[in-house]
Amino acid sequence: MEKNGKYALLKIRKIADYQFGRGVGKVLFPDNVEITFSKATGKIRHVYLDGKRIATLRPKDGLFSLTIEGAKRIVKNVRPLRFWVKVSDEASSFVADGRSVFAKHVLDADEEIRPKEEVIVLDAKGNVLAVGRALLTGKEMKAFKTGVAVKVRKGVNEGKIKKGLSK
Repeated sequence: MEKNGKYALLKIRKIADYQFGRGVGKVLFPDNVEITFSKATGKIRHVYLDGKRIATLRPKDGLFSLTIEGAKRIVKNVRPLRFWVKVSDEASSFVADGRSVFAKHVLDADEEIRPKEEVIVLDAKGNVLAVGRALLTGKEMKAFKTGVAVKVRKGVNEGKIKKGLSK
């Protein structure tokens, strides 16, 4: 029953609605997504759109880990945006390279964020810099001046060849 396409699409949309807010499932996962399944268990594993992975369903908690592409879809199409953290220009390049977000660099954050939730890290202009997991609540991120606020999993610049560094 797991590999039934319509059932799988409905299931991932419902999980996204639960995790990110009502209506996000339809925005994040349009009808033309490709869903892959674990060979060992037959359960949903990855979701692709136009050949790019947009999310992975984590087996431990049954929730999604977003990719940069998935985060961009949410930021572009969802209002009001939830689970976001804005960082200073000073920290933007480090975060885009995959470094963690420190509380002192947080300009603003969704106050509804709780630790261990999936978050989207934005620059001051609202562009996606990274995706990761919150280590503090949204209110703590804004109030604290020390410590790690977000453990970044993937930055927009990771994997890109840096100009001028090769010989």
